[in-house]
This record gives sequence, structure tokens and C-alpha cells, in this order.
Amino acid sequence: MLLGVIGKPNTGKSTFFKALTLADVLIANYPFATIKPNHGMGFVKIDCADSFFNVQCNPREGFCINHKRFVPVELIDVAGLVPGAHEGKGMGNQFLDDLNQAHALIHVIDAAGSTNEKGEPVPANSYDPVNDVKFLEEELDYWYAGILKRGWEKFARKIQQEQSDVAKALGKQLSGLRVTEDMVKEMINTLKLDPVKPANWTEDQLMQLSTMLRKRTKPMIIAANKIDVSGAKQNLERLKKQFPDYVIIGCSAESELALKEAARHKVIEYTPGENKFTILSDKLNDKQKQALQFIQELLDQNGSTGAQEIINKAVFDVLQYIAIFPGGLNKLEDQYGNILPDCFLLPPKTTALQFAFNIHTDLGEHFIKAIDVKTKRAVGKEHLLKNLDVVEIITSK
Repeated sequence: MLLGVIGKPNTGKSTFFKALTLADVLIANYPFATIKPNHGMGFVKIDCADSFFNVQCNPREGFCINHKRFVPVELIDVAGLVPGAHEGKGMGNQFLDDLNQAHALIHVIDAAGSTNEKGEPVPANSYDPVNDVKFLEEELDYWYAGILKRGWEKFARKIQQEQSDVAKALGKQLSGLRVTEDMVKEMINTLKLDPVKPANWTEDQLMQLSTMLRKRTKPMIIAANKIDVSGAKQNLERLKKQFPDYVIIGCSAESELALKEAARHKVIEYTPGENKFTILSDKLNDKQKQALQFIQELLDQNGSTGAQEIINKAVFDVLQYIAIFPGGLNKLEDQYGNILPDCFLLPPKTTALQFAFNIHTDLGEHFIKAIDVKTKRAVGKEHLLKNLDVVEIITSK
């Protein structure tokens, strides 16, 4: 799974990315500090299945703290986008193309209104962050439309002359954006487009199709950053009212990064997403103490920095993915003695057979049945798995 971190320059986007991944990225207070995309690994937080069995897991990837499992998710941080990005402004086309394979997008905005439309610092609350949501939607829609309409006349004429299936052809042409034939077919029906004569589709209809495809293939969650700045919370409430279809969460990427770095250096003990931390070092100076006190007050007010909640909701609410553990009815360990070492993040409505193929092709090809390890119940190949299931695959060999 790949999540794209996007937004205007100077909104704290790279700070947010680093807070989730601890990757070594450039963080600077000027537009286009990021040029090449940054890749890193973030983690979603779930209740680990090990607590159900009263054991301690040994993750092969990620980690587990107090029976809270952190499962890796790939993140990409692209350079800041500005109005006109789809036309190439600010190298926008290049940055947009970096997002092709993203399953979902995390749009980081400056909720404090301290960054103008060009990504330049301005006094707090002097710019309306509502504009950023609108501008990014528009840029993404025009980006999709640009890809869709590239060579459209020739493409449409060929479809009509050869009497080809336009949904199949478009699905193949746009597969790099995670578009499928079934999606295109559904949207052609919704928009009442003539599937036999795509050359007659109007500019407006192509734009509508682009918007629908963008919403389906690049669902978005909004990270309202700099929530610790005065006035940001009022802007957050306004954003939620104006964009009720979006999941919008206030966050302080700077605070999350400070906590992660302090924990990495064993200054504090901190579990991401929690509302408190424990100071371990007695060698803090006054400035460090004040900074940690400020962050604790933020945690008391908001319940967390918001960063962990954002990546969790992107995966489990926006994409509606589920976390599944492979495990044996009589043995939860792998051949090396590691307990529940793996956890898979899978799309909704994943069947037992699809899960088997995700683990290994041989398991899918020789599938006989699956066992729900928690309930000890045998299930068939079409059985739909639930979040946090522990499943054993029984094969013919």
C-alpha cells in the first residue's frame, strides 16, 4: 500500500512525513524545499491479536508496544503543489505524476492560515485554508483530465471505427492511475455517456469523468496542520462544516516529530497516538522542559498530536482496509519460534482464498479451507475476512 503526502509548499508537509517515518528529509521554511519525492515507511496502529491469546508477538516488520501493533505502510512525500501545477507551474506535472500509484492521499494544509497560495509565509490567520482544499481538488481534476484527454480524438475515433469496448480501453489506458474497466463502466452509466460514440463526449463530460475517477482512485484525507497555533482550531471547525465529505483531522506535525525524536534518543517513553509520555532523562535543560510541557498541554487538549490518527484513518476509514494475521490453530509461531510475526493490510471484502494468495501463491493454488483461529471455525474460500482476524490456511500439500 502506498499513501501520498501532498500539499502546498511550507505547510509542514515534509515535517509531517518525517514525523511518521523518521526519514532523513530536508525541512526548510521556503517553497520547494522538496524537489525529488521522498519515500519512507510509516505505521498504522492496531490492537494486536497477541492480547487475545495472552502472548507477546514478535513482528517480522514493524513493532508492538503494550499489545499495540504498528504495521508498516509506504509513504511518498512529493514536492509542494501550487495553483497551476497541472500546467507545469512549479514543476507540478512532474510532482503529480509521482502520485500515480498512490492508493490514497494525505493533504497537509496550514490550518493556521500562515502560508499564502504560493507557499510563502504570511502572518497567522491572514490566509484562508479553505482555499487550499479547493485548489488541490481542482489541480488533481485537471491532472486527471489532462491524462484522459491526451490523444483523445484519435483514441475515440479508433474506438468507434473498431467498435471496441471503450470501458476496457480506458481502463487499460488509465491503469497507471489505478483505474479499472469496471470503474469506467460504472461511471459511463452514471454520466449517461454514449459507450459506442466516445468522440461525441463533450469537454464538460470528460471533466466530470475525470473528477469521478480521481475521487474513486485517489481518495483523500485532510491533515489540518499547525493546530497548536492560535486561531487554527476555529479554522478547523470551519473546514469541517464546508467540506463534510472529507475526513479532516487537526494535527501538530512538529510536536509529533519532537516526541518521536525524543523517544528515539531515550529522553522520553512515548507510544505514537497516545495522550501522554514519560520523561526518562534528568538532564533536560529549561528550553527542552518548556517544549515538552507545551506538547503535553497540546495532548491534554486534543488527545494526541493527530499524526497517528491521520494515517490510521487514511487506511482504515478512507480506504476501509482490514488487518489480518496468519496463524495456526495449534501453533501461532513460525518455524523460527516467532509468535504472530506477520500482519497483512488488505482491501475490504477480501476472501479467505485471496488472503491465501497474498501470503503465497502455493497456498492459494492448493487451498482446501481456512480456519478462523479465534473462533476455531472452518470457513470456505469465499468467506469474507474481518478486521483483526487470525487465519490459518489448510492446503492439499
